[in-house]
Amino acid sequence: MTLDPDVASSDATPNLFAPRRSRLLSGRRGLVAASVSSIIVFGALFAVLFATSGGATLRADFFSPHQMWLAWTGDPRLGLLAIRDGIFTNVWMFLLSEVLVLSFGLVIAWIRITQSSVLLPFRMMATAYTDTFRGVPLLLVVMMVGYGLPILNFGFLSRQSPAVYGVMALTLTYSSYVAEVIRAGIFSVPNGQLLAARSLGLTQASTMRLVILPQAIRTVIPPLLNDFISLQKDTALVSVLGAVEVTRAAQIFQSTVFNESGLVVAAMFFLVLTIPMTRYTDHLMARDRARRLVGS
Repeated sequence: MTLDPDVASSDATPNLFAPRRSRLLSGRRGLVAASVSSIIVFGALFAVLFATSGGATLRADFFSPHQMWLAWTGDPRLGLLAIRDGIFTNVWMFLLSEVLVLSFGLVIAWIRITQSSVLLPFRMMATAYTDTFRGVPLLLVVMMVGYGLPILNFGFLSRQSPAVYGVMALTLTYSSYVAEVIRAGIFSVPNGQLLAARSLGLTQASTMRLVILPQAIRTVIPPLLNDFISLQKDTALVSVLGAVEVTRAAQIFQSTVFNESGLVVAAMFFLVLTIPMTRYTDHLMARDRARRLVGS
């Protein structure tokens, strides 16, 4: 029995273009699916804003370009504060709180994991601290600090601005969260690393500083960044104390001109700050996952 050479060669030779064709088909299917879902989502949004009976009122109250620009720039003649003027307050509160939270959180985590009997009272206090401030809503902490410290009449501590009291409240609450994150990262370091460091003659403090902490911090960077994203958003809660930041300026605009477009401008400001941080966190998580897969 003879075989056709052309048929034999075509059967024996693998189709080198099959993987490429498969990727193209998969890409086309993904593009079609994304297009269909986008049409559905934007169609629903269009229906809400333009096809419903209250759509015109909603657009005028929340998405008026003129009112949004007025809220952003302000108008001294109307007594309107510019939302852009409050950005500096939010930013410095976030940056200062971040530094304080990292410092206090690291100290609290170290106290909680130490085994020294001398530090037993401090361990009990650190445990009570983390349990308390992780359980009490941040808004209540802001109000208790912002309204309580001025009543205390304790020198300069009772004569600070509402923004400073807001930083104190943010630091108290988020230090408890960050301390637990760092503590979990420290416990995730293999015990063999500790034993190897001690066998080399390193002290407990040197082992923690040179061996344990570098590995722990690298592990907990993504959850820490998630906490800092929440911290950045929660600076808006200081508005209840009267601090003039982005949210407070938007509230003043709303109560003055009876239009909510300033609230949308404030929301857009927080989105501009948080979305890059969120994407960077996702990038770090993907890189860490890829590194772990290669290591395994």
